[in-house]
Amino acid sequence: MAEERPPWRQRVGGHTKNATETMPNNSALVTRARAVDTIPLGGLLIGLFDLLFAFTFYGLILGVPLLRIFQSVAAGVLGRPRAYAGGVPTFLLGIVLHFVVATCIAAVYYLATLALPVLIRHPVVSGLIYGVVAYFGMKYVIMPLSAIGARGTLPRLPILLTELIGHAVLVGLPVALVAHRSARSNKDSGTAEPDAVPSHG
Repeated sequence: MAEERPPWRQRVGGHTKNATETMPNNSALVTRARAVDTIPLGGLLIGLFDLLFAFTFYGLILGVPLLRIFQSVAAGVLGRPRAYAGGVPTFLLGIVLHFVVATCIAAVYYLATLALPVLIRHPVVSGLIYGVVAYFGMKYVIMPLSAIGARGTLPRLPILLTELIGHAVLVGLPVALVAHRSARSNKDSGTAEPDAVPSHG
């Protein structure tokens, strides 16, 4: 009479193994965010939230003319004199460039998650830190390379703190949460890539 084995045990390669040993190990899966989710949606959210922040803080609170806010963005391509003299067209160009930069920020975060999966596992902390990094990157890397040509200077402390908090919460955090959501959706759909396939002797 053939030996009856419990349903949770099976014969594999001459060895008897529990069924749980032959099932895929979810902990061995590297769950990645999807670029098609993270970059467009992350860029859109960054752009919208930062636009609202700019109009509210710089326009309504600090009294900066609304046209000047996004003409300052266009100055990165045209230089300040041409941007400020361009009226509504350079204001609209600034808004377009604003969303281009926002999408680039989202793309950089997505690429960072591929090298540092911890960004996916801890989205809140990672996003807040990334927002601060993006702030200083814009001031000390992007601005000197643009048509503005000058390194950004740090504003007065109250304004600096407001800008840092704004970038942390409205720039870094949204893209981090989008990437986390995309990775979870990727895992639930079963398309996560195996990190390593364990071999059984």
